[in-house]
Amino acid sequence: MESYLLDWANLLLRWVHVITAIAWIGSSFYFVFLDSSLTPPVDEDLKKQGVSGELWAVHGGGFYHPVKFAGAPPKLPENLHWFYWESYSTWLTGFSLFTVSYLWNARTYLIDASVKAWHPHAAIAVALAFLVVFWLAYDQICRRFGQRKNGDAIVGAGVAVLVCIASWLACHWFAGRAAFLLIGAMLATTMSANVAHWIIPGQRKMVASIKAGEPVDPIHGWRGKQRSVHNTYFTLPVLFAMLSNHYSFTYSHPQNWLVLILMMFAGAAIRQFFVLRHGYKLGRNSHPWPYAAVGVLVILGALVWMKPEPPIAMNSGAARADSTSATASLAYKDIKPVLEQRCYMCHGEAVQMKNVRLDSPQALASHAQAVYQQVVVTKIMPMNNATNITDAERDVIKRWFEGGAKTE
Repeated sequence: MESYLLDWANLLLRWVHVITAIAWIGSSFYFVFLDSSLTPPVDEDLKKQGVSGELWAVHGGGFYHPVKFAGAPPKLPENLHWFYWESYSTWLTGFSLFTVSYLWNARTYLIDASVKAWHPHAAIAVALAFLVVFWLAYDQICRRFGQRKNGDAIVGAGVAVLVCIASWLACHWFAGRAAFLLIGAMLATTMSANVAHWIIPGQRKMVASIKAGEPVDPIHGWRGKQRSVHNTYFTLPVLFAMLSNHYSFTYSHPQNWLVLILMMFAGAAIRQFFVLRHGYKLGRNSHPWPYAAVGVLVILGALVWMKPEPPIAMNSGAARADSTSATASLAYKDIKPVLEQRCYMCHGEAVQMKNVRLDSPQALASHAQAVYQQVVVTKIMPMNNATNITDAERDVIKRWFEGGAKTE
């Protein structure tokens, strides 16, 4: 029953998490686009009101005319929309999902004994520390160097070093799948903390100053914009880290920490291209294609570097024998010893993880496609290879399935 309820919690939390994340990322991307696409106002009345930029757009059968005020608008409207529920809801659902999927069964999903064998409580504490320590270190870098000359470059370099260190540590302390997700959660926590601790508080101070008839301190707008820009560069790396758990060839690679760093770097570079291209259309900067090119080249380089090794060449006699063996159809009796040793402990009579049993021909037949997909194709199961299944045993399952998945 516990496994059944956890599956429902996982499904519903993941559903809500994706919905709120779409809303947050969508609004974030839109405002980055808006700032890059604004042009100085033409109307004299708008200039007198203090409008610094405007944009005309057409969408959904109507015309839109958003404007941006350099400082305070002449009068605050009664209905002022705030963008923060998207961020907070995304983080809350994401953290809940991380708790249900990884922390609740830390021994199975968070810990890989072949990487580091430690107590589940210690692993959970360290995983949570990643979220807090990275935010504190990042925040200090922004505070100390953000307003200096060339501050953006210094902050960017400092944050990149932090991400590299965190990625290396996570991949050397936790199961690969959990490590990738943890780094994504770490960056997403920083994004939401930027909203909660800097962007929204700064905006509240600006609104309070306007209502009190006091001058608005421009530092609040500058800081909010700085953190908002950081968030947009974090977005594609976070999305890769979250999606990677479906592709075991990334997190199961011997140098998985380097795979993670390269792909996140590629995502940030490609995002830079999209940020700058709007300004290029208005003649504000040169064409940003080199950023996209660098991102694509890094991805292609990783693709080539990570390609699986070709099979070792054998003499013709051995090759013919191996070919005959590979094409031979395997029966249930051939696969049963592998299942008994590697699968029954979690999918047998005593325990049925996710309500799946594989300890009878009939039960195996109903899950044959899933077994093949998760054991042979994605290699997700056994989770973190806790039962030490070998490549030869995976090949036995492969040949059994491709030979018709016989249960006799």
